[in-house]
Amino acid sequence: MPATYALEVATQERVVLRDEILSLIAPSVEGQLGVLARHAPLICELGIGRLKLRYADGTRKLMAVAGGIMEVSRQGVIVLPDIAELPQEIDVERARQALDRARARLRHETPDEHVDLDRARLALLRALNRLRTAEGA
Repeated sequence: MPATYALEVATQERVVLRDEILSLIAPSVEGQLGVLARHAPLICELGIGRLKLRYADGTRKLMAVAGGIMEVSRQGVIVLPDIAELPQEIDVERARQALDRARARLRHETPDEHVDLDRARLALLRALNRLRTAEGA
């Protein structure tokens, strides 16, 4: 049987998940990062995306994350995202409204509107990520 390892995902507000998993794929700012048991120790910065978890029994789980860091050590993996949501926790209607607001801000980019384009792009990415995670895509 393949080796598993301890995973903990915690934000400043709560422990989102504490489990024993077979593998994970995380959205680092450098690209997707896969972790199996006995992975070399590392610390990386997380981007906006989904944690993809796989369990020894074959089940899979998704989690929307944005920002923060991940540490891989001999003891397991600790993910400390700024934002983390399981699919069942995502308010789909609120995410759609956030997506619409971000799109509207990006459409009206004129110098006098003082729209922070970087902030609007990040809001758009976060909303799309939340919707994709909620839909399980």
